[in-house]
Amino acid sequence: MQKKPAKAAKTPVHGPQHSNQVRIIGGTWKRTPLPVLAALGLRPTPDRVRETVFNWINHLRNANWVEAQVLDLFAGSGALGFEAASRGAKSVLMVDSHSPVVRQLELIQEKLKADTVQIVRGDAFAVAQSAAARSQRFDLIFLDPPYQQDFLSRILPLCAPLLKEGGLVYAESGVPLPLDTDTGAEADAARPDWLAPWEVIRADKAGMVHFHLLKYKGALA
Repeated sequence: MQKKPAKAAKTPVHGPQHSNQVRIIGGTWKRTPLPVLAALGLRPTPDRVRETVFNWINHLRNANWVEAQVLDLFAGSGALGFEAASRGAKSVLMVDSHSPVVRQLELIQEKLKADTVQIVRGDAFAVAQSAAARSQRFDLIFLDPPYQQDFLSRILPLCAPLLKEGGLVYAESGVPLPLDTDTGAEADAARPDWLAPWEVIRADKAGMVHFHLLKYKGALA
């Protein structure tokens, strides 16, 4: 009996690669998907983390977004900045240094008709210093820099002159920041100088993401 020839293995057909997505949690654009450019290795703040963070902020600000001026220094997918705009922030300045990311943010801005959002292509450190020189002040600053480059220790000191009285900084990192309530010699040694002027008023963890809400303890200019 003649054997049937074996069927050749099918070559997988690869269609266009789809971007990952996150969604806006609340406000005018609730449930709107935001594409994430996978090729750039962006790590957007997960939906569950953003929900927790914005609950914190709502509690501390009495859910008052009408006059809120927001700065997002490492915008990436735009998940944090567009979330703030969706909830009614007066203005949101989003900064990123990568041209493809900026183009994606501009497309989202156009789609949403987000008139309160301004998108800037630039270095976060240079933009922060320039804004301080122009005496710009913000109620809320988002810091979600690449974990591996130790950007947080460099950018956080630049945020103090950018805050209004009572302003807040949201910071993500790959490790937990030492809390003010931590005591003992070991805790003191773990608290670096760049964090000393800041009070960690909220902190939590989701998977590998450590997220914190900070308030400056010194006098603001």
